Amino acid sequence: MTLVQGSVERGFEAVRDAFAHAHDGDAGAAQLCVYREGHAVVDLWTGEDPISGKTWDADSMTVLMSVSKGVTATCVHMLAERGQLDLDAPVADYWPDFAVNGKAGITVTDVLSHRAGLSSFDPESGIGAAELSDWSACIAALETMAPLWQPGTAMYYHSLTQGYLAGELVRRVTGKTIGEFVATEIAGPLGLALWIGLPESEEYRVIPQFTRHKWPGPVEVAAVLANMGIDVGARLVRATLASLATRESGIAMLNTREGHAAEVPSGNAIGNARSLARMYAATIGEVDGIRLLAPATVERARQPQTDGLKAPSPLEILPVTHSFGYGYGLARPATPMLGPGSLGNTGTGGRIAYAHPESATAVAYTCTNMTADDPTKPDPRWLPWTAALHDALA
Repeated sequence: MTLVQGSVERGFEAVRDAFAHAHDGDAGAAQLCVYREGHAVVDLWTGEDPISGKTWDADSMTVLMSVSKGVTATCVHMLAERGQLDLDAPVADYWPDFAVNGKAGITVTDVLSHRAGLSSFDPESGIGAAELSDWSACIAALETMAPLWQPGTAMYYHSLTQGYLAGELVRRVTGKTIGEFVATEIAGPLGLALWIGLPESEEYRVIPQFTRHKWPGPVEVAAVLANMGIDVGARLVRATLASLATRESGIAMLNTREGHAAEVPSGNAIGNARSLARMYAATIGEVDGIRLLAPATVERARQPQTDGLKAPSPLEILPVTHSFGYGYGLARPATPMLGPGSLGNTGTGGRIAYAHPESATAVAYTCTNMTADDPTKPDPRWLPWTAALHDALA
């Protein structure tokens, strides 16, 4: 069985065994941390890094991919709780230049719940993988862009763009970049190893991510869509395929110092499971006297905002693979959280972090081996320890 290091409290030994079993034969490294009622009850790590040769331990960090969206959402809800942002207000109330080309009615909630109609950059915008580290270029492209569908009427995952939209709202309201806000308002007070925009002094702790899986590219995806009768020349489809075309080079960029230093709030937060679990624990309760969000804020944040919505035309025949509240993903069959009421986010390649208020539990799992993503199924590495955690909490 895989060698696991770390500790568990009495009653959680089966979680450690299941975590070890989940990583039998896995080529990478992983961390699992669980907080219960404000303190860590599971703190585990396993594996070694075959790419860099660096030692992997509980303090090691890796890129968190779309788990980053939960960090960004927490920033937005902190501002809403302070009265600095109204989730029902138009984005243009805080960002006046955004109100062009049919975007005047897009609300903060539309941005958080992937309903804004800006799911990908237009191919003509010139935003590729290299430009993702250029905040001004990305913001300018979104500022002038017309929505890809009528905002609010459909939901389609804003895999890259949501972070820029939400991050610019944070900057407009506070004068701080999203990375600065995370550092001063979340990571600093809680003592977290968590950044959006990594300082060079912390670079030595980062373990690169890797994959031995080849994801389908835009040509393969376009062929599948065409066989389904979908017009691949439609603007939404062209934009989506252009995003797919940046995936491999984008992931490669996120393994560079430039990619670590940039602020890409949808996908390049860097941290470890300890810090993510601690952050989520502080969203639903006190951790060493610190609480990030009030109970009423959490309750609102997890209210479904996409139930009943389909993908926009001409992709409406595709299955709905996500369910969102206000910026956080919600429990669904492909995301085996601790049950209804859980709120958090998954990340490409197998990361997951979330909170379950009913059990006062926060969970975070990070990994370096990016396995194949199937949005209709959970990562098989989650299943053993998730089942054991259910049993331990029961």
